[in-house]
Amino acid sequence: MASITIRNLDDDIRTRLRVRAAGNGHSMEEEVRQILRRAVGRAKRSRDLTSIIRSYFGPENGVDLELPGRDPAREPPSFE
Repeated sequence: MASITIRNLDDDIRTRLRVRAAGNGHSMEEEVRQILRRAVGRAKRSRDLTSIIRSYFGPENGVDLELPGRDPAREPPSFE
């Protein structure tokens, strides 16, 4: 795991962070980790396959395909 140091953090921000962490029942470090995860991490992984495909091949990306009709290919068999 990596480490990070934040310099020149305002005392007011540090105090609010400490209070927020205490209110959530964990350390300031864990509070900062959770804030960073929400801000820059894992949000895009929750997309479904359809939205991922549309992000690459949708009409706004230069691909506009005509969809084929959805009629039945043949009559279903009769078992009489």
